[in-house]
Amino acid sequence: MTTAPDRARDEVTLRESVPPLHEWAKTFLVGLFMGTADGVPGVSGGTIALIAGIYERLIAAINAVTPRRFFDGVRALTPLDGGVSLDRAAAVLEEVDGWFLLALVAGVGTAVVLVGQAVEWAAADYPVLLFGLFFGLIGASAVILLRAVAIRTVPELVAAVVGVVLAFFASGHSESLLGTGGLPTVFLAGSVAVSAMILPGLSGSLLLVILGQYTYMYRQLGNFLEGIASVATGGSFADLAGPASVVVTFILGGLVGLFTIARVIRRALDVNREVTYAFLVALVLGALRAPITALNDASEYPSVVWNTPTIQAFATAALVGAVIVFVLDWYAVDIDLDAV
Repeated sequence: MTTAPDRARDEVTLRESVPPLHEWAKTFLVGLFMGTADGVPGVSGGTIALIAGIYERLIAAINAVTPRRFFDGVRALTPLDGGVSLDRAAAVLEEVDGWFLLALVAGVGTAVVLVGQAVEWAAADYPVLLFGLFFGLIGASAVILLRAVAIRTVPELVAAVVGVVLAFFASGHSESLLGTGGLPTVFLAGSVAVSAMILPGLSGSLLLVILGQYTYMYRQLGNFLEGIASVATGGSFADLAGPASVVVTFILGGLVGLFTIARVIRRALDVNREVTYAFLVALVLGALRAPITALNDASEYPSVVWNTPTIQAFATAALVGAVIVFVLDWYAVDIDLDAV
């Protein structure tokens, strides 16, 4: 599953299309690493895909998913249009490299859930260390990405300044501008964050931090999982309804973003790579304000006081985060962003 099919076949049976178990396992493992990276600000799942050698295949598979193929697959699984045909559904999966996408998404989803539980626990008990780690992740990512961007023209300079100012402003005022809990905001957060997850160097979680939705979304994910466990043991559906609406809205926003915003960004990169990358990298730089702004929220973290021990703990965690990113960069050092 680490190499794409040679061609999409018009005639394929379900049995023929299912890949060997070891290929599923390898792709699922890559998905775990991508999901873990995307789950924390400053580290990009797209970079992990590049390191693993599946980035081009992932982009090709996403671009292959079109409304026509989606509805062809749905029709193949319904009594309409000649009845249910698993073989026709398998042929559609073959055209879009569907088994690869399913295994990868399963890995990413599993990792996001696991990371979410860790983030929820750390945000409640060790917020200074958590956001210090995020500061280091974001700062080191900015340093690495700046190496790939050379500001040589006025448009590139303007794009960089706009990106820094936009991210810096949003990082400090997202709560007042967007608030938390509104489904339109959640939809927007999902569409923006998920579309960024496939871009090397740009973290979807970082954009959630900028939008002020990062800890909120992980809290809702935790509530959603607890609600499922409650219903499974005879609890009320009322405990599940609220978090479920948030999680489903985020996923729908993510799907829309993946097939719209992500393609707009890819188009922008094709039209003017230097200006687009200057803007995207500047977003990372401006987002350095976000972890500190989050800790300064007295309603969320009333126990955080900026004194010497707090600064030392924050700085130590930031150093750890920076080291993590630089180690990843060491393995990705031969990646050529111009080829993306």
